[in-house]
Amino acid sequence: MDKELLRVVIILIGMLVMIGMLLWHFFKSLRERREADDYFDDSEYDIGDEEFQVDEDEDELDLFPTESVVDGDGLLDEEEIKPTPKEPPKAAAAPKPSPNKTALPGLIEFSIVARADEGFNGEDLFEAFERVGLIYGSVKVFERIDKNRLVDFAVASMIDPGTFPDTHLDEFYCPGIVFYMQPREVDNPLAVFDDFMETIDTLAIELDGVVWDNQRQPLTAETIAQFRQMLAAR
Repeated sequence: MDKELLRVVIILIGMLVMIGMLLWHFFKSLRERREADDYFDDSEYDIGDEEFQVDEDEDELDLFPTESVVDGDGLLDEEEIKPTPKEPPKAAAAPKPSPNKTALPGLIEFSIVARADEGFNGEDLFEAFERVGLIYGSVKVFERIDKNRLVDFAVASMIDPGTFPDTHLDEFYCPGIVFYMQPREVDNPLAVFDDFMETIDTLAIELDGVVWDNQRQPLTAETIAQFRQMLAAR
């Protein structure tokens, strides 16, 4: 047989084999699809349309009724499903009110003004401050330090910038001294205020000065009582 004719015959045979395989796969897949359709026949699983109707006015995720909770054991026993009564929500325990320090004044400021025209001398101030237990601090004012090494209140000079010199005290004079207390920054504002007032009264006597309130008016017992009542009520 001629070589060219042999080559053509081989090619035709190969094509016929490929066509046959394709047809075999096609009919096989068609048969499997029909068997699957027969297995999942919709007529055997008749589901009413009413159960799965979605109310357009409801939320898009609310597809099934949620009024009752279905128990899995009830489904197995084919018993009637009854809505589970809902328990009333438990009231959350009210948090205990914490001390409201924001109701306290941010700053209490009283002063002692010298009766003498020359004011208070630096040496007299330092000696009097040491007797009442005030400490000269790093910012050059005197401070009351508690047992935790925290500042309860401070004493500054009326001369700007309010500091006291640490040298040449005999040459330093100021017309008065100012006491500062921050009730919101201390643990026991009322106790600190009582120490605050006792220190002021003692120094006013020793230095011969007049005690002023924050309005630069003579401090009265009524004003002190008002502050004590405010601090005790926090």
